Amino acid sequence: MTTPGGAPRHTTRTPPTAREPRSEAGQATLLIVGLAVLLLTMTAVVVDASAAFLRRQSLDTLADGAALAGADAGSANLDLLYDAGLDATRLAQAEPAARAAVAAYLRDTGALATYPGLTWTLDVDGTDVVVELAAPLDLPLTVPGAPATTTVGASARAAVVVD
Repeated sequence: MTTPGGAPRHTTRTPPTAREPRSEAGQATLLIVGLAVLLLTMTAVVVDASAAFLRRQSLDTLADGAALAGADAGSANLDLLYDAGLDATRLAQAEPAARAAVAAYLRDTGALATYPGLTWTLDVDGTDVVVELAAPLDLPLTVPGAPATTTVGASARAAVVVD
């Protein structure tokens, strides 16, 4: 190449090892969006965990009351009381009476309407009444890829002790 006067033109070339710095425009936006997604995900996890914890606490209270009602009714069986006597420090339990009392307690407290899908089991272990409750929970916020519902459970054990 030559200049208009006929002299050769010198061009400056960048050596192959040196490169132009890349533009960092938009990098802050990407960082902010990533942190916002992380913050929203963590918020959803905390809210869902809190909802599950609160549901478990209310089911614990309900299971305690049901177990106490079952133990009270199960030990009030006079035939069983007269047969076993009061030699033991804990009264023997009659399963049919305990089962009926737990069912009545859950019905009377409105638990079956408050917790749709509530299931319960009762086990009489000699002198103890054990009640287990489970209820589905629709999570308030869902994380993509995580289930929208879960099951929360609680259990309680009660016995009548003779002083």
